[in-house]
Amino acid sequence: WIVAVAILAHTASASVREYHWEVEYKFGFPDCKEGMVMAINGKFPGPTIHALAGDTIVVHLTNKLTTEGLVIHWHGIRQLGSPWADGAAGVTQCAITPGETFTYRFTVEKPGTHFYHGHYGMQRSAGLYGSLIIDAAKGKREPLRYDGEFNLLLSDWWHESILSQELGLSAKPMRWIGEAQSILINGRGQFNCSLAAQFSNATAQFSNTSLPMCKFKKGDQCAPQRLHVQPNKTYRIRLASTTGLASLNFAVQGHKLMVVEADGNYITPFATSDIDIYSGESYSVLLTTDQDPSQNYWISVGVRGRKPKTPPALTVLHYVTAPSSQPPSSPPPETPRWNDFDRSKSFSRKILAAMGSPPPPRKFKKRLILLNTQNTIDGATKWALNIVSLVVPATPYLGSVKYRLRRGFDRKSPPTTFPVDYDIMNPPRNRNTTKGNGIYVFPFNVTVDVILQNANGLDANASEIHPWHLHGHDFWVLGYGEGKFRPGVDEKTYNLKNPPLKNTVALFPYGWTALRFVTDNPGVWFFHCHIEPHLHMGMGVVFAEGLNRIGKIPDEALGCGLTKQFLMNRNNP
Repeated sequence: WIVAVAILAHTASASVREYHWEVEYKFGFPDCKEGMVMAINGKFPGPTIHALAGDTIVVHLTNKLTTEGLVIHWHGIRQLGSPWADGAAGVTQCAITPGETFTYRFTVEKPGTHFYHGHYGMQRSAGLYGSLIIDAAKGKREPLRYDGEFNLLLSDWWHESILSQELGLSAKPMRWIGEAQSILINGRGQFNCSLAAQFSNATAQFSNTSLPMCKFKKGDQCAPQRLHVQPNKTYRIRLASTTGLASLNFAVQGHKLMVVEADGNYITPFATSDIDIYSGESYSVLLTTDQDPSQNYWISVGVRGRKPKTPPALTVLHYVTAPSSQPPSSPPPETPRWNDFDRSKSFSRKILAAMGSPPPPRKFKKRLILLNTQNTIDGATKWALNIVSLVVPATPYLGSVKYRLRRGFDRKSPPTTFPVDYDIMNPPRNRNTTKGNGIYVFPFNVTVDVILQNANGLDANASEIHPWHLHGHDFWVLGYGEGKFRPGVDEKTYNLKNPPLKNTVALFPYGWTALRFVTDNPGVWFFHCHIEPHLHMGMGVVFAEGLNRIGKIPDEALGCGLTKQFLMNRNNP
């Protein structure tokens, strides 16, 4: 990993870490096949930001793309006092136009494993992402003990360009993007070859023919980065998933993983042989190198939740006491069955808050029940919430609410629930939906419950996993359930003792997930499915809170749509 050089300005207790980034396309070989990648200062993935809790991050971001806008979302950072820096195009800012520079400035509150990524169109799937690691403030110690650490950013990779994918998703009829060609670990994967080709069963299910052994030359961009470890040590492995589509499973051959952090929050540690990780999630696991030190071991990242047509990504845990060139002596770990959702739910229910974590409020003030459906509009396939498919307006919501621009978006709130007789187990009787850009407005500092309700898609016997991500907040995950949520009944099953704080959570097929958060962060915040094509097809809503408490917004964040003319009139009376 290459860490961008930061200009540090020290204060008594914290630092300002300043970066100058340029984003442009370049040719690269993420999976040994040449393609276009989005690079930051020529690097793919982008530079890792390392900071301490309490530091201020300043990123001067220059768009050197020739025909596309650009923003970067700082995934997992709450943006207290800086909602305009959240990096959600059309929600908190205008897209940065080609040739322009925009400056993000925000403070990072607490230690955690996070990442950043593009949030305009489907640029995340083009490779616009990198890691954001926050360590404990100077003089403070994390409640974790380990001898070294590794940072693994997991992603999926298509050979088709994102512009072609976007066109296909909007076509009538829709042209689905299909499964990814490769899974990448730190931007590196292998297409049409295998690190484990000597084990014939390792790749047979993903190819009509046995894949050949990968052969790398010095400097190959797709050669895996091995993890070099010493025997009898404990290592922290930071994991983050920036996938566009795939849910993943991470395993290290022969080693137990102790899960200690989820989405930047400490959890009650638990041991597992493998870990499910959905798009938008991050974890830390502790691994102890207590196996035969004369051997090397596979690290495997396979697809879960979708019928796998993409081979697992592989790299090697290399004990420095073993020969460097020696491959592991047995096949890689087998990824659990893709549709074993009971296994997936069992893992999710093991994630509980660490002792001393803030408990949730006992009761809610407002509640939304959001039905996730697949529908059509004039022959185009869409995703919708309560039968409304989101279309983000030309004027960013943050500018419209700050400057009271009534025409910026539909001021009528979207539905807060769905008809009680809706059949979630079968395709919708009415396949049609409507477009909308209304938002949910909440008072400041109230407790809100959100019930995510899954349903059958347009095809029979098809209900998908949806990882939901909330900007500007962590939320408590109160519980999961099967079938249709029953108000007045299912609340009795909530975990109010030690629910985990997260910013991304899975909604399982034909079930519901219950969340609780407090509207304590003035601003306008995106809440959406983190699967790129689903968001592109309308699977999101927008929350607004504390609108009279929103502070000053830099003019350059809002130089488009109705806010552009408003600012021109205000600055030139």
